[in-house]
Parts: sequence; C-alpha cells; structure tokens
Amino acid sequence: MRAQDSATAATTIAVTTTDGSTADHGAGARTAGTGGSTVSTPAGTAPTAPTGSRTDPLPRGTLLAVLGVVSFSLTFPSTVWGLESFGPWSLVAVRSTLAALIAGAFLLVGRVPLPERRHWAGLAVVAGGVVIGFPLLTTLALQTSTTSHAAVVVGLLPLTTATFAALRTKRRPSRTFWFAAVSGAVVVLAFTVQQSGGAVSQGDVYLFGALLVCAAGYTEGGRLARLMPGWHVIGWALILCLPLMVVGSAVALSVEPVSLNAHGVIGLVWVAAGSTFFGLYVWYRGMASIGIPKASQLQLAQPLLTLFWSVVLLGETLPLAAPVAAVAVLVCIAVTQRAKS
Repeated sequence: MRAQDSATAATTIAVTTTDGSTADHGAGARTAGTGGSTVSTPAGTAPTAPTGSRTDPLPRGTLLAVLGVVSFSLTFPSTVWGLESFGPWSLVAVRSTLAALIAGAFLLVGRVPLPERRHWAGLAVVAGGVVIGFPLLTTLALQTSTTSHAAVVVGLLPLTTATFAALRTKRRPSRTFWFAAVSGAVVVLAFTVQQSGGAVSQGDVYLFGALLVCAAGYTEGGRLARLMPGWHVIGWALILCLPLMVVGSAVALSVEPVSLNAHGVIGLVWVAAGSTFFGLYVWYRGMASIGIPKASQLQLAQPLLTLFWSVVLLGETLPLAAPVAAVAVLVCIAVTQRAKS
C-alpha cells in the first residue's frame, strides 16, 4: 500500500513569492524563499498573508474621517476671514468655482470617466447639500452669529447625519449608539441655549437649515463613496455645480463690493481647496470605510476644534462652559465608536 493514499493526496497551489517566482503548496511541498532557500509547508495549511499586511480598514478610515473633521473645523473661521474681502454670495460662488476647477484638473489628469447615469441623482444631492446649501446658509448665518455660536449649533450635525443615514440605508445602529449620539446632541444643544440666552435668531434658522441639507449631502456622498473613490464623488458634484457657480460668481461680484486683503484671500483659498475639496475627499473616504453613523459621530469634536480656532485666529472669547462640553462630547464619541452599528 502506498504511503500516501487518496485521502491525503497532495494538492498543488501556485503561490507567487516576493522575488516573482512561483512555488507549490501541498503535503510535504517546498516553498521557494528568498535566495533560493526552501521551507516545508504542512498539508492542509493555507498560505498566510505577508507580514505587515493590513486587512482591517478601520484605523485608516478613522484617520481619514478625523482629517476631514479638522479641515471642516477651520471652515467657519476661514469664512469670517473671507467675508472681510467678499460679500456672502460672492464668497460662496467663487469658492465653489475654484474648488470645481481644482477637482476638474484632478479628474482630467486622472482620466476619470463620467459616472454611470444611475449615480447622477445622488451626486445632485451631494452638490445641493455640501457644495451649495451648507456653504451658503452658514455664510449668511455668520454675518450675524459669532463663529463659536455657529460651531456649537452645527455640533448637532452628527445626530442629523446618523438619522438620515438610518433612513436612507435602512440600517439600524444599536441602542447604545443612539443613546450616546442623542446625549452628545443634548450637550451641544444645552450649550447653545445657554450661550444664546434661549433665543433663536435668524442666524440660527440659517444654521438649522444648513444642518438638514448637509446631513443629506453627507449621507448620499458616503453611500456613493462605497461605489467610487471619495474624490470622484466630490469632484463630480463640484463639476455639476460649475456652470451655475460661474454665472453666480459673475453676477455676485458685479453687485457686491470686493476689498481684497490677506485674510480675505487666505480665507477664500482655504474654504475652496481645504474645506470643500480636500476635506470632503478624505471625509467621504473615511465614511465609506468605517460607516456613515460612526464617522458622523467624530464630528461631535468639530465644534470644540472650531472654538479653539475662533480664539486663536479670530480673537473671540472662549465660553466658560466649553471645557465641560468638551469632556462630555468626547465621552460620547468614545461610546459611539465602540457601539455596534
């Protein structure tokens, strides 16, 4: 009787080694190694991934989402700087035009094909929410609201985005997730009411409207980023708005006064290249990796970062309640990141 019967027949598996050669894995098979050395592989053992390979996308996805949050946290201070040189309508139209030109250059160099027809409706939602709606409404709000006040109101965006995502994707995060998310929103809302004396201004109306359109844009963009690269999503959304924004820029610049200074130019460049293009690029990639609900909760830290920038860049007075809100919000973030979604 042969030492090796059909039950233990050798199975040959071709494996490409680091030096480009191939070797067979099987019972007693030898695997070629660097420098021609060989090692024995036991029967039935599957080839293992090379050391140092990464199969878990969560750390990188979280990092990308955090970069997006940091970029967004500079949007309000940059917008205030931009308003030193431009009117609100001019600033929004010109920033979107510049961002679209940047995106168009990247799409052209990368020879990116047009999106499939079924994706254009989603791209229109992204364009209406994060390219036009949110920038316009928040810019109008910042004419009467302080940066710190606007930042805290927009702190409700994570809960709004998670709600939109649950409705759009029909996925239901756990009760722990919702409890932590609502708790974070309550902290932000209480902070807002305490700072504004309980009154709701016209600026607050603009800000609450911005929350709705931005959450819709984030949700749809996060969904599309699972089907195409994140920078394709924001790139095509910007291109979709380009004709309208070019016309809007021409009209607004002819009506609103322009007084260029260093702050105004820096603010315009950042909201166009930093917030609108780079920020949304890494944000959508992060959402596609770790999921829309969890990524949205990272934005609970955005108001606190914006408060910091408002003090450093704009010289605003930091509210005394900010440190307390910071600790509470960070706890909520930690809980939502651990909760199953």
